[in-house]
Amino acid sequence: MANHKSAEKRIRQTERRTLVNRNRVSRIRTFVKKVEAAIESGDKAAAAEAFKAAQPELHRGVTKGVLQKNTVARKLSRLSGRIKAL
Repeated sequence: MANHKSAEKRIRQTERRTLVNRNRVSRIRTFVKKVEAAIESGDKAAAAEAFKAAQPELHRGVTKGVLQKNTVARKLSRLSGRIKAL
């Protein structure tokens, strides 16, 4: 248990940030799942549209600090390759 005011404040801040970050990562996963679903259905146009919507979400995850830059680059590259292969 925290003994200092500053430590208590950090605990409160961490709880709030954890909720925000968890929601952000969940939102990103949803966008990626939409792209993957479109790829599975074989609809190249729908997959491309879903990919366009997912790209800024993934990049926003990098700027907000919930995802690593190289992780996002890898995910986008692999999704893009799968779409091109359709």
